Amino acid sequence: MKPGLLALLNIFTQGILVYFLLVNAVYILFVVMSAFGILRHLRWTRFLQTQEIFSSPMAKPISIIAPAFNEEAGIVESVRSLLSLEYPQFEVIVVNDGSTDTTLARLVETFSLKPVRRIYRKVLECKPIRGIYTSSEYHQLVLVDKVNGHGKADALNAGLNIARYPLFCAIDGDSLLDRDSLLRIVRPFLEDPERVMAVGGVIRLSNGCLVRHGQTVECPRLPKNNLARYQILEYFRAFLGGRMGMSMLRSMIIVSGAFGIFRKDIALACGGYNPKAIGEDLDLVVRIRRHCYRKKIPHRIVFVPDPICWTQAPERWRVLARQRGRWQRGLLQTFHFYGRMVFNPRYGLVGMFALPFYLVFELLGPIIEILGYLTFVLLIFWHKVDYPFAFLFFTVSVVLGTLLSISSIFLGELSSKRYPRFRDIFILGAYSVLENLYYRQFLSLVRAKAFLDYFRGRNVWGAMEKKGFERT
Repeated sequence: MKPGLLALLNIFTQGILVYFLLVNAVYILFVVMSAFGILRHLRWTRFLQTQEIFSSPMAKPISIIAPAFNEEAGIVESVRSLLSLEYPQFEVIVVNDGSTDTTLARLVETFSLKPVRRIYRKVLECKPIRGIYTSSEYHQLVLVDKVNGHGKADALNAGLNIARYPLFCAIDGDSLLDRDSLLRIVRPFLEDPERVMAVGGVIRLSNGCLVRHGQTVECPRLPKNNLARYQILEYFRAFLGGRMGMSMLRSMIIVSGAFGIFRKDIALACGGYNPKAIGEDLDLVVRIRRHCYRKKIPHRIVFVPDPICWTQAPERWRVLARQRGRWQRGLLQTFHFYGRMVFNPRYGLVGMFALPFYLVFELLGPIIEILGYLTFVLLIFWHKVDYPFAFLFFTVSVVLGTLLSISSIFLGELSSKRYPRFRDIFILGAYSVLENLYYRQFLSLVRAKAFLDYFRGRNVWGAMEKKGFERT
């Protein structure tokens, strides 16, 4: 082995060590900030109960927009969940985005929907609307049937054209909301109505949960599927260990497309959802941030830790790979579109902290991790491995990853107790160790492959298989 190549590999391994320490330091900071944020939120909720929000004249009406493409497995339960929400005034707009299954027929039959002529203003471009349906029995429900727009953004824009209210809530067509989720997530708009532009809530997995009348039962069960259990850990880390911390640092740039609430006027001012965006949720929030900074509009994007939306996670490796590949391509496209905001002081903390964080740790992280594995293999081949140090590095990596996962689980239990059995928490703790052995490596490969797919122009969504909710 040439000395120059060995020196280069040594420099690279030292760089990986520094990267490892830095990324874990940032994640620990997020967990600490999240803990402070959740405790502060719990103190506030003692003084303002959800029923007080229900009777408050400051609670603005909300339009709930739920795009649905081939969601026959769970669409009826999802709509029932939405119609049963506790909120003073809201409407539910289900946008059937050219489904080829029985989604439209099931909705029409179940909710006694009839076609109507309704005048609306087409502010945002979208594919043609074929029909609008309402029901005399379910007066809050509107069904929009449109030509498929090859993406969720087009369906959301159609819903925004129909929406009547100043706030809108964007959710997935296969999601379930807790009955008081709107009352909880709207709180920041009451506290700071001038500056709050968008609020995100918690996404948790409905795999294994029993559903009764459009609501999850009080004590959900852990799913039996191993893949779903790993994803439960990911969602805990992402929302309660990550986005809560980013919100505390005034740096949040993602409001999940599965559950988020926005001011309609600011979304329209930014041109609505971008049909060309792979990750339409991330794209919209970044554009809102850019718009507000450029117009010098004081603004906040907030995360609230207790309103919960339940959604189904993939239970097959191939489907999970499609989903995570699309998420990574969406992140890559965001930096392609808005790269000039990175390290640009004009965009405040978003330009100087949030976007650089996602660039270095989320976008490039899988590439760096895979290069680290390849370097380790080369060093083994050339008999240059310091095995005691390698073992120590691996052990510390697993311990830190496990501690971050367990911390996020307890943050979840602190904000909303949903796994009351210690056995469930113990099982999740065990999976937080096991995920370091193969699950994490699989996702790194999928996310690295997303770079190749993006630059090859392979930006299709891919089919997401749904099995429906378990009912009682």
